[in-house]
Amino acid sequence: MLNIDLEGKVALVTGGNSGLGEASVKALSNCGAKVAICHLPSQAESANLVLDQLERASDEAICVPVDISSYGSVREMYDTIDKTFQRVDVLVNNAGIDGPRKELVDADISKWEEVIKVNLFGATYCAKEALLRMKKQSSGIIINMTSVHEYIAWSGYSAYTASKAALSMLTKTLAQEAGRYHVRVIAVAPGAIKTPINKDVWSQPSSLSDLDEKILLGRPGEPEEIGNVIAFLASPLASYITGTTLVVDGGMLDYPAFVHGG
Repeated sequence: MLNIDLEGKVALVTGGNSGLGEASVKALSNCGAKVAICHLPSQAESANLVLDQLERASDEAICVPVDISSYGSVREMYDTIDKTFQRVDVLVNNAGIDGPRKELVDADISKWEEVIKVNLFGATYCAKEALLRMKKQSSGIIINMTSVHEYIAWSGYSAYTASKAALSMLTKTLAQEAGRYHVRVIAVAPGAIKTPINKDVWSQPSSLSDLDEKILLGRPGEPEEIGNVIAFLASPLASYITGTTLVVDGGMLDYPAFVHGG
């Protein structure tokens, strides 16, 4: 029987107060890791609700406010984690935004830049600070949350797709740079998952039916199905996986429309 054992490990999850971040926090904690639930300062209430649901001692999980689009704020976050846990073993770069739906020709460029700043720059800032610590301890795992939209175009969301594709290549490059320090860098590309950010789609029968047709398994995924993958990748069971993207999408990338032929 294979068990995922993360006892003694310290994990930080950005955007850990909801959706895929919350599921990742709970999965990592359930496997024994100490966890930092990193959240926007305005989202402290939801972060504390997640903290209250963890069956861990008070010194094994904390909430840390951060604006990942600010390198100074990211450094402050790591200072807090250093003081509390003295190390970082797992970084889950989960926090991200999709921005308003606008074709580029009509887009507010400041909104476009904001998506890139959060999704790409923010993940880069967090990875840099993690690598500084992981290099010294000669171990660690960085998991970047991308999306099936690192592969699939999505009209109206050019900033989002560009940021996720860029994050995929950043993953591969950092894996090259960090391998000699025994640090693994991996991306996870979720498909359609039932999270609050897309509730308007999966909560309506008509739009849910349309979504189901885009997925080979005929349903959107549950957040826990991503959280379980995160825990696996953070564990020794995945010790030979680095520099790649693991797609978790129920078969969305396998073109379900072609089931009946082209």
